[in-house]
Amino acid sequence: MSTEIKVPTLGESVTEATIGEWLKKPGEAVALDEPIASLETDKVAVEVPSPVAGVMGQQLAAVGDTVNVGAAIATIEAGGAAAAPAPAAAAPAPAAKAEAAAPAPAATAAPASEGVDTVTTMSPAVRRLVLEHGVDPTKIQGSGKDGRLTKEDVLAAANNAPAVAPAPAAVAAAPAASGAPGRQEERVKMTRLRQTIAKRLKAAQDTAAMLTTFNDVDMSAVIATRDKYRESFEKKHGVRLGFMSFFTKAVALAAHDIPAVNARIDGDEIVYHDYLDVSVAVSAPNGLVVPVVRNADSLSFADIEKAIADLGKRAKEGTLTIDDMTGGTFTISNGGVFGGLMSTPIINPPQSAVLGLHRIEDRPVVRNGEIVIRPMMYLAMSYDHRLIDGREAVTFLKTIKEAIEDPTRLLIDL
Repeated sequence: MSTEIKVPTLGESVTEATIGEWLKKPGEAVALDEPIASLETDKVAVEVPSPVAGVMGQQLAAVGDTVNVGAAIATIEAGGAAAAPAPAAAAPAPAAKAEAAAPAPAATAAPASEGVDTVTTMSPAVRRLVLEHGVDPTKIQGSGKDGRLTKEDVLAAANNAPAVAPAPAAVAAAPAASGAPGRQEERVKMTRLRQTIAKRLKAAQDTAAMLTTFNDVDMSAVIATRDKYRESFEKKHGVRLGFMSFFTKAVALAAHDIPAVNARIDGDEIVYHDYLDVSVAVSAPNGLVVPVVRNADSLSFADIEKAIADLGKRAKEGTLTIDDMTGGTFTISNGGVFGGLMSTPIINPPQSAVLGLHRIEDRPVVRNGEIVIRPMMYLAMSYDHRLIDGREAVTFLKTIKEAIEDPTRLLIDL
């Protein structure tokens, strides 16, 4: 008896996905709820668990194929671990042509197959950690079920840098030794996520009448506040006090006065929101993602920091869900963490505005007729000029600047 494995519901408006990788090979034992494949959608990678225990049967789609929601992609045959040796028992038949030479490869093939099985059954989150830390998964002892690697196994191996450092060096040296001298090219198919990012950003440029306005902000007051309350804040709330909570609060304050910035165009109508769902641009292994902090206008500083920390962590691990990425009425993109001095961020459709933060650096400014050194940051806000007028955009950004330079405004709603 076999059970069909179908593409699960992937979220609102998501009707298809791409086979990213198979986590199980035909003939391998599969436990109940064990992931057998990873699907790439427009937004995130989704694991497909097995609804039954048994043996992996036929793979009905290949890596890279596009499959619709509800389509069958594989079968699970009835049976448990006892059914797994079947492929191994069939192996000697083709190997019989090698006659006496067959036993020798068979003896050495067992350890190699164990290493391959460990690698192929890694979840997407574990694979991303392996790539991020540059560790060799075949040299890590898995502590998960059936010897599978877990994120903790990879992180523990990554902390032992001397033990795994030679592996990447050896791999890097291989192309130089085997390839001919001169220029080389490599073609890699774009992931579904990268294709979607490209389409959406280009569509934003083609549709919206985008304009960017700039300002700078003196970060002295926020830095002083962080330094004063850093330890007590972290001790009480269990999370670090960062800059994002200040800017999120400032955006909520400014959006209250300029509601068009937190609105969107739908056909010939303007949709205003009485809530603020902030999309936070995060760099993930597969590209830029924008998970959403819900009802950010009603959250405390600690709640905002906890939400952002959790989303950032899961983005790096590749465990964000469709729901985490859906919605958002305004975006904050912090390019300053990468050292960016200034940029013109692109709107995240169907939103109408995005705030870009940049690196903080000491610059000479004039205060009370004197030249002084202050930690300054450039702010950039790109907006859809079809909905937001220049006066509104400048006022919005000015309100943020005033709130950051005098954080007391965030407490008294001024």
